[in-house]
This record gives sequence, C-alpha cells and structure tokens, in this order.
Amino acid sequence: MDQALENLNRESDTGDLAQENKAKVNKGNVDTQENKNNNATDSLDAGADLLRIGNHVFESRLILGTGKYDSFEVMQASHQVSQTQCVTIAVRREKLHDSSGRNILDYVDPERLVLLPNTAGCYDAQTAVRCARMGREILTGLGNSGADWVKLEVLGDSRSLLPDPIELLKATEVLVAEGFHVLCYSSDDPIIARRLKDAGATSVMPAASPIGSGLGVLNPNSLKIILDDLKRDDPGYPVIVDAGVGTASDAAIAMELGFDAVLLNSAVAQAQNPVKMAQAMALGVQAGRLAFQSGRIAKSRYGSASSPEVGVISKKLMKS
Repeated sequence: MDQALENLNRESDTGDLAQENKAKVNKGNVDTQENKNNNATDSLDAGADLLRIGNHVFESRLILGTGKYDSFEVMQASHQVSQTQCVTIAVRREKLHDSSGRNILDYVDPERLVLLPNTAGCYDAQTAVRCARMGREILTGLGNSGADWVKLEVLGDSRSLLPDPIELLKATEVLVAEGFHVLCYSSDDPIIARRLKDAGATSVMPAASPIGSGLGVLNPNSLKIILDDLKRDDPGYPVIVDAGVGTASDAAIAMELGFDAVLLNSAVAQAQNPVKMAQAMALGVQAGRLAFQSGRIAKSRYGSASSPEVGVISKKLMKS
C-alpha cells in the first residue's frame, strides 16, 4: 500500500497536459455514473422513505463493511441477504486479494452496491487525506459512484480505536475543500459533532461504542443531543451510527433514537452465522426506523389499563 501511495504522489507531478487529459477521463466516468444514479433516483417511489447522503440515495438504511469475513463467498452472501446498497472498503489496509489470489472487488456487485472508501488505519490527517485521494482514484477508474465520497477515520490510538478529534477536523476541512463528500467517524461528543458539520461534513457518524466492541449504544443521552443539535435547523441532515453495534437489537435502538442509518461490520462478519446476522441486522434497522416514525407512548411509573374502565364489575384503588 505504501508503494501505491508513492505512485499516487508521482502521478501528481506529471505534466499539465497529462493531468488535463486524466481529469477529462475521470470527469466522464463520474458523470456517467451520476447519470445512472439520477435515473435510478427518478424511478424510485416519490413517497418512499429514502436515505439521502450527499449525491447518493438509498432505500436501505444499513451500510455494511467488507473486512473480517471468513471468505469472500460469506461476505457476498451477507451483503445480498441484508439488502444493503452500500459497503465500505478500507483503502489503506484492506486485503484486495485472498490466499488464492482472488480479488475482493469481484465479489462486490458494482451494479447494486455503491462502494464507500474508508480511511481505516490512519492516525493523522495527512495520511487520511492521502488515502482518501487514492480511494477516489481507484473508484473513478472502476466507474463507481463512490468516487465522490469517503468515510473518514482518523484514530487516536490502536487500543481504543476512538477518533482523534483534532486530526479528524483538520482532514475534514482539507477534503471538503477538495470536493469530497465527507462522512466522519466521530466520538459521541456533541461539540466535535457540531464542529465537523460546520466544517462541511456531509454526515457525522458518532460511535455507539468503540469499534468492534459489540457493546451497543452506551451513551444514548449524548447521541440524542447530537441528533437534536445537528438536525435542529436541518432535519434532513444525515446522522449515522458507526461502530459498536453487536446485535440486531442494538441497531434497532440506534434507529429508535432517530438515526438515519447504521453502519457496521464486525457484528456481522464475526458472528457465528454472518449471513443470518446480516438478515437480522436488516430487520432490526427496519423495525427501529418504523418505531421512530410511529412515536412511542409516554413512559409512566404506574400502569394504565388497556381495556375500558367503564362498566367494570369492581375496582380496587391504591391506598394513599
């Protein structure tokens, strides 16, 4: 991967004419894919409950990853049953080939799935920006519409895998200036979430708990503050739970809070049966979304009879 980064840097030093020709080719590929996206969007039911992130529109609110699966076949089957329309791929550290030399991209359906390049494994803004640029180069060459966005991760350390807020904000500002739609993996701190949105992030994606921990939603109060703050004057702004989900009920809880989508990987890839868990996650997200839209009843310390109280044979009052 370091060699790929060096090659990318050498490409940036080529002549102006070569750069202009390359830009024209890249623009043509992206424009073609954008036309496909626009046509697909037009064909969707106008009344459908759609997820909108930047230029992308999805019917599914579940985003899956591509790492840690036992095999490409299991990964592919999990993607299919989950009905996800978007998957992440780690540009810096993803193994594109398995021990048999097979390419992971051959098991990701480009007609059905939008790829979301991920800067996983980066610990400073400079490296994350370079990886984002490399991801754009790769997906532009593939003609995949994911070339215009990036899931930005800038980690603080390798133990907690929590984001470094200072480096994350630096990288966000640079990538937004370069025209990226930036989806920021952040902590559950409402202040940094606001700063990221103000910097131009297309989506802020706070963690429910540390990456791969499976602990679920640990701090619902902070997450709710983030939702209220980011959506107060911009209700359509997409806020996504990213990391920490362990099972389908965690996904449902996140969606019930009001999140627009759930992004996860380990909970499916490392489950005892990844394919079944992928299906469960899809149902959990759907259930949570419906519950949020329906509106739960108010909580009360005391019971409230569900049957009419008029005409009852007897009534026992609580002693005061």
